[in-house]
Amino acid sequence: MRAATVYAAAGSLVLTALAAVPAGGAPREARVPGGAAELRGTAVAAAHARAAGIDFGACPGARGLPAAVRCGTVSVPLDYARPEGRKIRLTVSRVRATGKDPRDKWRAVPRQGALVFNPGGPGADGTSFPLIGLLPEWKRIAAAYDLVGYAPRGVGRSAPLSCVNPRDFVKAPTPAPTRPSQAYKARRVAAAKAYAKGCAARAGGALGHYTSLDNARDLDVLRAALGERRLTFMGASYGTYFGALYATLFPSHVRRMVFDSAVNPDPARVWYHDNLAQSAAFEGRWTDFKDWVARHEDAYGLGRTANAVQASYDKARRRLAAKPAGGTVGPGQLQGAFLGAGYFDDSWPGSAEALSAYLKGDEKPLVALAAPDRDGAVEAENGAAVYTAVECNDAPWPTDFRVWDRDNTRLARVAPFETWGNAWTNLPCAYWPAPRQRPLDVRTGPGELPPTLVLAAERDAATPYEGALELNRRLAGSVLVTERDAGAHGIAYGPNRCVNAYVDAYLLAGRLPVRRAACAPHPEPRPDRPTFQESRGRELRDALERQAGRPRGTR
Repeated sequence: MRAATVYAAAGSLVLTALAAVPAGGAPREARVPGGAAELRGTAVAAAHARAAGIDFGACPGARGLPAAVRCGTVSVPLDYARPEGRKIRLTVSRVRATGKDPRDKWRAVPRQGALVFNPGGPGADGTSFPLIGLLPEWKRIAAAYDLVGYAPRGVGRSAPLSCVNPRDFVKAPTPAPTRPSQAYKARRVAAAKAYAKGCAARAGGALGHYTSLDNARDLDVLRAALGERRLTFMGASYGTYFGALYATLFPSHVRRMVFDSAVNPDPARVWYHDNLAQSAAFEGRWTDFKDWVARHEDAYGLGRTANAVQASYDKARRRLAAKPAGGTVGPGQLQGAFLGAGYFDDSWPGSAEALSAYLKGDEKPLVALAAPDRDGAVEAENGAAVYTAVECNDAPWPTDFRVWDRDNTRLARVAPFETWGNAWTNLPCAYWPAPRQRPLDVRTGPGELPPTLVLAAERDAATPYEGALELNRRLAGSVLVTERDAGAHGIAYGPNRCVNAYVDAYLLAGRLPVRRAACAPHPEPRPDRPTFQESRGRELRDALERQAGRPRGTR
């Protein structure tokens, strides 16, 4: 799935590990692809990790994290079927629970353990997550929990995966045809084959070990290394998927889990059909954005109807195809930037303003919004490599381009905005050289798993709402909280106080609604006011400056 990150997320003998298994039984071995050996390997690795712990110290300077954030590493097997074989090290970050009630400075708050977070991807780095405790919505959680982030296998400093030279990864300007010609399709097929070949050449025999199941097993080793008997976890977007795998594999190791913007875990949909559903949903959210822009014609001058706004966008595409803005922003960069409008309505004012200014003759805001960040090429290439490897390894994909061509041509007739862009992103999976897995059947029976919380916005495009309904059905005892008539991707501790109250009640007190609950939508952004993300971004920068001892607003 072409997914953006939401915020920008566990001793040496098998007998030791089994003795440490929480009451309720050992991890299950049923329904796991090649599961018995890997689950035994996870127990061995978790035992080693529990004995070793994590030696937290100063974070690597490249992260730019304040002194309050401490970092360490945890060792995990590359191949869980061979736990004593090759190891890789995952980078972990942590801020200790403050123990201070933000509403009453005289009241001490009991520590509840570690809250581990994954921001999604696949391929997103969560090591900056502990900083989130500086924001007001998170302060009660930061009082009760150690906030723990980490870079999953292959990401960042965690045995980074690469498929191409980062200098060659960022290409701009590029086209983005909604009705690609046969010649263009042939070029993209050739590029996908070359990319898959590059992944194999650079990763070698390790390529097949970047999977969602391995991410779930790594999570259990992290749990043990942190000294947690049971895991408290929040996963956003893709993080919900391997979180659900974890819940299926290790239900007795779960304390509390929040699934924010859930991927549809139906094995028949992972990942090819999930991506088609995502492309269809983006068209609806793109229409939401155009309707909003049309309602603010006086601010942007892009048209009083959604069709008129689309005409303005198409006009910009044609101009950029003829003369890229700043020499680097073509139709591909325009589409990539405006894809953000499908994820977060906080991006709507800035996107509309950049488009408006460009059509009036000022290209600078659009260049600032859409030009590729060549300084971030290493991180971008690494994230793309992990994304591709995980999704390609996780499940079968059509290997005949004629299937892709048929399905995406049909879908693009009614959902042109994102369909082909999504297809090209995933096309290397058609030519993937590593063995494909059979997706795990995510499912828990009554009483197997503690109550869990699923969050979803009804019009989310990146993870369509049907995925939350499906996950809610599959995890017995889970509760679904829906933000009605809203489409932000990742809704925990955002601008909706109703949603935040449900998350607080669950994480702090273990309280949940009986089965399902709904919240009214958060207010839409307004052209004349800072967005929620802008205001919270300023608060976070100010808090970091205060920690560094600098006056607010200095650099």
